[in-house]
Amino acid sequence: MKLHFMKYRKLSYWISGALIVLSILSLLFRGLNYGIDFAGGISMEVTPVTAEYTVDKMRSELAQFSPELQQIDGGSVLIRVGLPKGATDAMQNERVREIKNILGDNVTYSQVQIVGPKIGGELIRGGIWAILVSFILMSVYIWIRYRGGYAVGSFISLLLDFVLMFGFFSIMGLEFNQTAIAVILMGVGYSINDKVVNYDRIDENIKKYHKMPMGDLIDLSVNEMLSRTLRTSVSTILALIGIYIFGNQMLREFSIAMTFSIVMGTLTSIYISNVILYHFNLRETKY
Repeated sequence: MKLHFMKYRKLSYWISGALIVLSILSLLFRGLNYGIDFAGGISMEVTPVTAEYTVDKMRSELAQFSPELQQIDGGSVLIRVGLPKGATDAMQNERVREIKNILGDNVTYSQVQIVGPKIGGELIRGGIWAILVSFILMSVYIWIRYRGGYAVGSFISLLLDFVLMFGFFSIMGLEFNQTAIAVILMGVGYSINDKVVNYDRIDENIKKYHKMPMGDLIDLSVNEMLSRTLRTSVSTILALIGIYIFGNQMLREFSIAMTFSIVMGTLTSIYISNVILYHFNLRETKY
């Protein structure tokens, strides 16, 4: 069965435009839910002295601080507590003492770290630089690899991928931390790889079918690659589902964001990057 993707090219533009507007509005008015990595806070790795002192009891006793608790290997527990904006060193140390007083002798401490606002700001700048550099390098690669409509289509879809990934984190309220930066870069990298594979097939068919209308040629190329694209996407998503079911809260958020990035990358590869090619005379493109 041959699917006619180009038939819905105008609809894809409207949907993409609506998602971009929604993402930008959410980023402007809702912002990102910065994690302790960026906003600053306290991170403690503790080990309960007895099995009766469970994670649920810790969470209940520390409820006033709205903690994040994560069970890790060896029976240890990672406790993460945020700090108010403008917290001084004295306030940070006082919060550590308060937490230790509540936990008392029920735990032993393996590690205590305080991420201050200054360090958090440096991490934010580092994350932004990582994203900008990756965007520039991917854009350079695209320009070197392709020309004309290919370059325009992949560049626009690359930009769309970044905007939608940030918008997704904002709309869903997922914690935006260093792991989120990695998810965005991995997701966009996956998307670019998918686009390159599709473009190579389109270029091969352009040389093979000299008189076929461009819309039909793009549909043919996408259909030829569709089974490969879907197998890759579905197999990766199945692994992420397993992570979501059996993982902790941090891994669940990772799997949710990665699943979105894979679905988004697949759709922008099939529609946006390919649909843009429809408006170019690729048979005259030299690269």
